[in-house]
Amino acid sequence: MLSIKPSFRSLSLLSPPPPPQPPPSLFPTSKPTTISIRTHLFIKSQSATATKKQLIPKTNPDNTTQRPPLSNSHVLKVAIIGFGNFGQFLAKTLVAQGHTVLAHSRTDHSLEAHSLGVSFFLDPHDLCEQHPDVILLCTSIISTEKVLKSLPLQRFKRNTLFVDVLSVKEFAKNLLLDLLPSDFDIICSHPMFGPQSAKLGWDGLHFVYEKVRIGNEESRVTRCKSFLDVFAREGCKMVELSCHEHDKYAAGSQFITHTVGRVLEMLSLESTPINTKGYESLLGLVENTAEDSFDLYYGLFMYNKNALEMLERLDLAFEALRKQLFGRLHDVVRKQLFGNEERGQFSQVDHANMHTYGAAFLSAPEAERFQGAAQPYEYKAKTSNCINDNSKLKIAIVGFGNFGQFLAKTLVRQGHTVLAYSRSDYSDEAQKLGVSYFSDANDLCEEHPEVILLCTSILSTENVLKSLPVQRLKRSTLFVDVLSVKEFPRNLFLQHLPPDFDILCTHPMFGPESGKNGWNHLPFLFDKVRVGSDERRVSRCDRFLDIFAREGCRMVEMSCSEHDWHAAGSQFITHTMGRILEKLGLESTPINTKGYETLLNLVENTAGDSFDLYYGLFMYNVNAMEQLERLDLAFESLKKQLFGRLHGVLRKQLFENEEKSQVLREESLVSKVSQDDAALAYVLDSVQNN
Repeated sequence: MLSIKPSFRSLSLLSPPPPPQPPPSLFPTSKPTTISIRTHLFIKSQSATATKKQLIPKTNPDNTTQRPPLSNSHVLKVAIIGFGNFGQFLAKTLVAQGHTVLAHSRTDHSLEAHSLGVSFFLDPHDLCEQHPDVILLCTSIISTEKVLKSLPLQRFKRNTLFVDVLSVKEFAKNLLLDLLPSDFDIICSHPMFGPQSAKLGWDGLHFVYEKVRIGNEESRVTRCKSFLDVFAREGCKMVELSCHEHDKYAAGSQFITHTVGRVLEMLSLESTPINTKGYESLLGLVENTAEDSFDLYYGLFMYNKNALEMLERLDLAFEALRKQLFGRLHDVVRKQLFGNEERGQFSQVDHANMHTYGAAFLSAPEAERFQGAAQPYEYKAKTSNCINDNSKLKIAIVGFGNFGQFLAKTLVRQGHTVLAYSRSDYSDEAQKLGVSYFSDANDLCEEHPEVILLCTSILSTENVLKSLPVQRLKRSTLFVDVLSVKEFPRNLFLQHLPPDFDILCTHPMFGPESGKNGWNHLPFLFDKVRVGSDERRVSRCDRFLDIFAREGCRMVEMSCSEHDWHAAGSQFITHTMGRILEKLGLESTPINTKGYETLLNLVENTAGDSFDLYYGLFMYNVNAMEQLERLDLAFESLKKQLFGRLHGVLRKQLFENEEKSQVLREESLVSKVSQDDAALAYVLDSVQNN
């Protein structure tokens, strides 16, 4: 569905115009030149830390923070222009530090100002006549130019310091330089946080700034330092960076973060009983970005010339991932169709395989999807922390790769006897873990393990299961899988295992990376597909589940069909976003936001898994195709929102220019006609007089 239209590519040359007066030409004839990164990047976290140590806040019994008072030379009179959420957010800290704060906004926020200890002015003339030291522009990107032009600049003191806090910086810098008198000082800044991300304080958060124009007089230099100290005192990481560099980094971090957050918001993601850490981070990202208006997001796109390139790269990455998935799917379909052609017709087994293995083709009706689905509940271990001999199990791990070894460590530590078998030779790894390794599956089965724990990949599970000499096992052996999809192994076990064997389908919602610091509170899902009713078999199943309950896992009993429905909306979406972002080659920047750190961590966690695992989530979950289509539609919808607005701006500009040109042509014609008439009248007068 996603495609790169010619018009979309041609817009990569666009230099977005700041409304309401865009530049005459939107389409430069040549691409913007690449500007190299400045070498003098200053991250002044040391000075910020030093300042913070000297100013340790004290807390009253009522939990209000008291800071050491500022000296008179550091107290500023700050006028906030634009007293919405962000203006009020900054005002709280300015007042708490002892600065005098004034405010003006087109909307009446006098009550909010009064509650914060701020003087509010409805008339900008009245505010300007108070002669503030600093004008702090907290307007939206789209309204900044209009607001700035409306201020009676002549009423300010000469050399007043103007500061903006916009999320794009080159636009703000050019605007301030164009509209402000040359006497005024200018700082372009960007607090890389807001009311939501900084609700627990500003410590460690980035504050980016460029001293665009500061006079040489000591008083002006001191005033600039005093303003920057507002943020340094709160523990911000002070980063001095050119506006050009900021916008380049921000397009790859802030704009992408907001784009991903808004796409996921359109999916209406909800918490599930089987949330993974990665999915929790995506839910948090949606919550943080949803707080911001679309105007803010549109401003990141419209006024950062690097944003369009990042949007196109994201589009291409999504398309490349879809091609990978459907390329494999095409091979599977072709192989099956040609194989069936050779056999002459589809057999009943073929139809069963299409349902069991070709899950990406199908979407089960909702009534079938939840038929027999158990309500999730907390499973509590009934045994003590000390394992006695009666609780110990002999467990054979089939598939001794990374995940098999990961589980084996805990099984051995708890005192269980662990055997292992794999097509690859892992005898050395097994010996280090205290596990008995078998290179022949017959030898393993003849040891009569109580539990067969399948830790194979999704794609190889069927072949491995068929290759096991199950006739050498004891009757009623318990088979357990740990695959990331559940309906597929459930159907596979029921189809291929003798009816005497017990079946437990499970999914530890963690792995070697997310579970490296322990399994406490991590979800472990299970479905007792088939467990005999006699006490010995029930006890064996409970003892196996106790392995995970003892480690503190959150035990959730849920049907395989319900698991797959939840997993498609959480696990599959999480891995999909991680792999799309991996294709972008995202890197850490000097101005990482918390949201961008979330994306970097997501890429790191998902990149560790093989593509086969991700492909299995798609191929063997009947709900995955629907989720991929919804993600596709959400991204397309967001692009339409962005380009719909952009189209409006272009159309307005083109028609306005055409109308202006027409008026000029008409005025010129009228002027020419008037001149011709005057000349003709002069000639006639001359003739008549003569």
